[in-house]
Amino acid sequence: MNRTEAADPDDAVRVWRGLAEASVLLDGFHAIKHALRFAARVPVALTSDRSAVLALADDLAPDVRDALDALLVQVPDERLRALVPRLHPTAVAALAVRPSRAANLAALARTPRTAPVVVLDDPRNLGNAGAVIRLAAGFGATGVVTTGTLDPWHPTVVRGGAGLHFATAVERVDLAELPQGPVFALDAEGEDIRGLKLPDDAVLAFGSERSGLSAELRDRADHLVSLPMRPQVSSYNLATSVGMTLFHWSAGRPPGPEA
Repeated sequence: MNRTEAADPDDAVRVWRGLAEASVLLDGFHAIKHALRFAARVPVALTSDRSAVLALADDLAPDVRDALDALLVQVPDERLRALVPRLHPTAVAALAVRPSRAANLAALARTPRTAPVVVLDDPRNLGNAGAVIRLAAGFGATGVVTTGTLDPWHPTVVRGGAGLHFATAVERVDLAELPQGPVFALDAEGEDIRGLKLPDDAVLAFGSERSGLSAELRDRADHLVSLPMRPQVSSYNLATSVGMTLFHWSAGRPPGPEA
């Protein structure tokens, strides 16, 4: 869709309502910016302050300014808030097409891998899951998979991930569907990570915030690994643990730009 097809506010709102149920909500400037950078299909974008959003693009993301200019349709603030009740302070939202499950699973299964896959075992906190996806995308991980009931494409997760779901493969899977590769599961009783080299094809597994690793995933692990932690400190935040582990993996690689 180009700008002329939905430049009228009434038409744009109708397009939004027709697509909303099956689309990924991109709430806020940064989510839209990242989605566009990583080639997401974005059929409609609405704002109550078009000039302010384009000014943000000029300052923070000139590479997507033209794409935003072509997409953005200004609508009254009350109409936008009726469509997106928890509107981001940047007053812009868009709908994107979710990547196909088949394409994501194919990306996760492709070997040899040049970067690990992160596994969140039955995560419970939507914000934590989003933060992990943002970290994984930043480190160039092959993907993030979740087990359990949490939908990793829930709007709150996408918001926490700042639209970077489109920069890596994100899917919910059963344990039997985990990508191939040696499983390094984070566990307080494991070997200190500082003495290990994590391979590029590692599957890095992290337990839930509440109960840790499931027995099934613990049994599946090839290695139990622990993070350094001061005595009497019980745990790290999930996203912090993922960030520390991915940094340890990346520290063994030569410096330089990532793909």
